[in-house]
Amino acid sequence: MFSFVFILIFISIVFGAYRFIKGPSSPDRVVALDTLTTVVSVALVVGALFFKNYILLDISFVFAALSFTSVIVISRYLEGDKS
Repeated sequence: MFSFVFILIFISIVFGAYRFIKGPSSPDRVVALDTLTTVVSVALVVGALFFKNYILLDISFVFAALSFTSVIVISRYLEGDKS
């Protein structure tokens, strides 16, 4: 069961990386970055369940919070918001 989940995660990462590299505009790349960080966070949670190493859940939570913040900062920068 976990091998199927890891295959789906890998396919999601490949598609996200393709959009990140080939994205026609910067907002497309930001959305792809957000997708990639979400998939990596999910991979950490699945890895925690698979390896029974529950410290990965804490790492996943911190990673998700930091990636959300970084996507917001990048979006504001691209938007040109000075406030």
